[in-house]
Amino acid sequence: MPEDNIMGAQQTDESLSEILKIRREKLKKLQDDGRDPFQITKYERTTYSVDIKENFEAMENAEVSLAGRIMSKRDMGKAFFCDLQDSKGRIQLYIRVDELGEESYGEFKKWDIGDIIGAEGFVFRTRRGEISVHVKSVVLLAKSLQPLPEKFHGLTNQELRYRQRYVDLIMNPEVKRNFEIRSKFIKYVRDFLDNRGYIEVETPVLNTISGGASARPFITHHNTLNIDMYMRIATELHLKRLIVGGMERVYEIGRIFRNEGMDTKHNPEFTSVELYQAYADYNDMMDLFESLLSSAAKDILGTYEVEWQGNTINLSPGWPRMTMAEAVKKYTGVDFMSFSSDEEALEAAKSLKIELPKEKTWGNLLFECFDQLVESKLIQPTFIIDHPVEVSPLAKRCPNDPRLTERFELFICRSEMGNAFSELNDPIDQKQRFRRQAELRASGDEEAGMMDNDFINALEYGMPPTGGLGIGIDRVVMLLTNSDSIRDVILFPTMKIVEE
Repeated sequence: MPEDNIMGAQQTDESLSEILKIRREKLKKLQDDGRDPFQITKYERTTYSVDIKENFEAMENAEVSLAGRIMSKRDMGKAFFCDLQDSKGRIQLYIRVDELGEESYGEFKKWDIGDIIGAEGFVFRTRRGEISVHVKSVVLLAKSLQPLPEKFHGLTNQELRYRQRYVDLIMNPEVKRNFEIRSKFIKYVRDFLDNRGYIEVETPVLNTISGGASARPFITHHNTLNIDMYMRIATELHLKRLIVGGMERVYEIGRIFRNEGMDTKHNPEFTSVELYQAYADYNDMMDLFESLLSSAAKDILGTYEVEWQGNTINLSPGWPRMTMAEAVKKYTGVDFMSFSSDEEALEAAKSLKIELPKEKTWGNLLFECFDQLVESKLIQPTFIIDHPVEVSPLAKRCPNDPRLTERFELFICRSEMGNAFSELNDPIDQKQRFRRQAELRASGDEEAGMMDNDFINALEYGMPPTGGLGIGIDRVVMLLTNSDSIRDVILFPTMKIVEE
């Protein structure tokens, strides 16, 4: 680092240390004088900033009580203008020495940007036309010991914003919109499913077996039982046990944990909704998913059209449905359905110059061609159906082609938004597929599932034909908020530890 930069950094650190020292000294003085703000347990407020601004004509001259954070102060000598930020917006406060009295006014002058205050007064409009509150009394409710970022630049460091979301929300209140939309979408999902007769349930986060998806699990240890346990990578197997038990429509919204890489679309813990419906198949799940997502966009955003990753996405109902083989043929010209052997499929895959899978079967080669060459071309909502059995260990086989399963994934703007099956309910077939997964795991594939004998036992009691669907909440919220990174829609995303 150049010498001038080193000196600048040192000066910044020294300045910050001095600010921290001064703020702590101010708190100590307050405490010594018996005015410790942290002793206050409650403050009665009657309204919010946005209520005053939206209803000024009705509230002009009305007495109000507000609470929030000081975001700016402007000393006018015998008066102060101050911007107060609450959870719904900002409003200007006007504070005069002759209203507060010399002592209270003097105390207010010592308060810092970032301090949390309560203020009582009446609503008025300044000569410049700004809706404000003329303050009659003010109280310090919490002392900010850390200075906020400089107001003209705010908190712009992206990584620091994720690490210190609390500061991000203070300095960039527009960020809150993403999480308000997230909350609305989750509520919409609940209402949508509840109104269709689904029951919300809760299943274990800690499991003795890792299963329900292909993913590397997080492993922990239960001291009392002295056994290793796995944080769930899916809720599927427990929910289908409930279908066996006669709960014909169930869903769970919950956290899922996968010990995998992090990028703009993946976080080690994420939220999904999984739902299962007896006597339904994957066509019913497609209808439900399309209806849910399109109506949610219309209800929450007021439109079917959303912007995402530089594209205008049309969520109007009527999304195309293509088999995986049809999609590969459309975008590469290779017709996998015409091949009768693994060898023919292998030669075609080699001609497309893809990275070949470890097991070079017809199904694995079809999937890799789609994954490597086709998925990135899918922008508008598209259901890709009928996936190979090799990559779908929990889905029912297609009656007209046992190499394929009744499975779909929804793709929007190159991103998988959800995954669904006509669920496999044949316990013998399921056991064979579990065994194959166990063999892969034994050979070093950490993402392969384990044999779940209790789930096989449940299937042997009889599970009706069932449709199942899993939706990534975070991905959908990225779509609805035009966010480029999953970290923009998770309040506290996983971050690498940085040594101080």
